[in-house]
Amino acid sequence: MVFDFLRRGSEKQVPEAKASATGPVVAWHGTGRVAWSPRDAVSLTRTGFSGNPVGFRSVKLIAEAAAALPLVLQDQTQRFDTHPVLSLVKRPNAAQGRAELLECLYGQLLLSGNAYVEAVAGEAGLPLELHVLRSDRMSVVPGADGWPVAYEYAVGAKKHRFDATGLVSPICHIKSFHPQDDHYGFSPMQAAAMALDVHNAASRWSKALLDNAARPSGALVWNGGDGQGFMGDDQFRRLSDEIEANYQGARNAGRPMVLEGGLDWKPMGFSPSDMEFQKTKEAAAREIALAFGVPPMLLGIQGDATYANYQEANRAFYRLTVLPLATRVAAALSEWVSGFTGEPVELKPDLDQVSALSAERDAQWARVAQADFLSQAEKRALLGLPPLGEADADG
Repeated sequence: MVFDFLRRGSEKQVPEAKASATGPVVAWHGTGRVAWSPRDAVSLTRTGFSGNPVGFRSVKLIAEAAAALPLVLQDQTQRFDTHPVLSLVKRPNAAQGRAELLECLYGQLLLSGNAYVEAVAGEAGLPLELHVLRSDRMSVVPGADGWPVAYEYAVGAKKHRFDATGLVSPICHIKSFHPQDDHYGFSPMQAAAMALDVHNAASRWSKALLDNAARPSGALVWNGGDGQGFMGDDQFRRLSDEIEANYQGARNAGRPMVLEGGLDWKPMGFSPSDMEFQKTKEAAAREIALAFGVPPMLLGIQGDATYANYQEANRAFYRLTVLPLATRVAAALSEWVSGFTGEPVELKPDLDQVSALSAERDAQWARVAQADFLSQAEKRALLGLPPLGEADADG
């Protein structure tokens, strides 16, 4: 009823003239629904890694740092200098070395929450090669009891099935914690999906602003000689084509506009919401870094004062993000490989060779060395070292 009254009033006041058929739609609009990008692994990798510098750098920074950590192999009695497992990890396959394989593994885990390592079986029990498989192509086949009985790797129409019912599965599945899924992990990319959409949308907005000569839009107001504020279809189309050809884009930045009689340019300034776009983009970048566990200072994000200096931020990055991830992945790999050999060995990062933690390790070594109430065996246990053998103890 109210809208009918307004419509009748407008019909009496506005004279009949040609106008765009979309005018009422533009005038009577709402906020609409928020458009979020898809949440599957392929789409998130495309928008969050390939198409976003903050997501790309976060994944690369974690994967490269974790892959570069020195690894040591030990059992309950000794630390090995040479071992078949160390040789396998050092040269996992003909195309990759240790760093390349581990970087690929960490990257898949960060992007999708899942990482799959294939073991090429050998005659002596220990795998001959290790290969990281793409997580977006792998699917878990659960059995009647819910536990995985196989893994299917699909490329196009072709599928390969890995049987996981033997004593040792040919696939090592490493996954992040997911509270609502029994078979697949939850990735930091999924947690940062909204922030990634906001950051990408802000980048597109900035690009559109640059394409428009880095100036806010304005309005061309037509004042006809007869007092009517409407243009004919031909006039409107010719004016639009002329503006698009001669006045849009960075090439035409600053070019003066020539207006014919009856046309007046009304510039529109930035609204407060437009001015907040850059701050919104920076806030989204900090949220992306937060989801991955990377201090924003390490990514060059301005306005972050969480850490006093770069060295402190780098130390927190290794202590809170890189080491937990590398320790968990190394433990899963060593436990899986031990199933082939039957020899219980443990693969873990060597903290004494991590330069970012050298100050902390020096302080820990000093505290342990000065603890006279501890025995030699207890000191070694506190430092994560295996106990000395009889020959070493006598020496």
